[in-house]
Amino acid sequence: MKTMKTVKSLVSLGLVLALSACVAPESASRSAGPNGVTLATQGRLAPMAVGKKVAIALNVTEVVIKVPSSLRVSEADTYYPNADVVWRGEPRGNRLQQVHAIFTEAARLGTGKLKSGLPVVAEVEVTRFHCVTEKTRNSIGGTHSMHFMLTIRHAETGEILDGPREVIADTKASGGSRAIAEDYAGRTQRVVVVERLAQVLQHELKALTVNPAKFGLSVSMSETDPGALVVSSMN
Repeated sequence: MKTMKTVKSLVSLGLVLALSACVAPESASRSAGPNGVTLATQGRLAPMAVGKKVAIALNVTEVVIKVPSSLRVSEADTYYPNADVVWRGEPRGNRLQQVHAIFTEAARLGTGKLKSGLPVVAEVEVTRFHCVTEKTRNSIGGTHSMHFMLTIRHAETGEILDGPREVIADTKASGGSRAIAEDYAGRTQRVVVVERLAQVLQHELKALTVNPAKFGLSVSMSETDPGALVVSSMN
């Protein structure tokens, strides 16, 4: 009988030790992970491991537009001029300034709703703005070829979070009678390219995929909406 009580005591002690071993790592993971990154949750463990990438919302505080003076500009009325900048959607003038104004307007439209999340500054450097010439637009139409390098920096530290990387924002350019009809309807070449650039910029800046540990970020998850990851900086 005494032997039986001893066995039961040992079994009970083993269960307690086993449970303690299981609980300890979980408690530690709720407080802090490697590199000082905390996965804070409300009632459950975040569905990710430290080191994995997550998409986080951005607060775009500024968009810096760069149109290098080294870009080659052409006013030749051929089907496909050999140049970096070809633009006929406005009266002849300083084409580089016109391209800068187009990107500035597109950035304002594309980032107008991106004001909640990690504060960032987006840098856009135009590398190609090759739209159609008069000859092309009056006949077969073609492509508005617009390329730029995108770099995303932390608004406070200046640290690069993403990029620089090339973004291609090409879109169809109407020709012939369709182009004329679009002009009469108010859908000019400038409207088309601004709209397209705004769409692309919004898509590229809507969410940034990062490794939270790399940038000292704390990731928390709402119990009411487990799929929503809210990221805040750790000081």
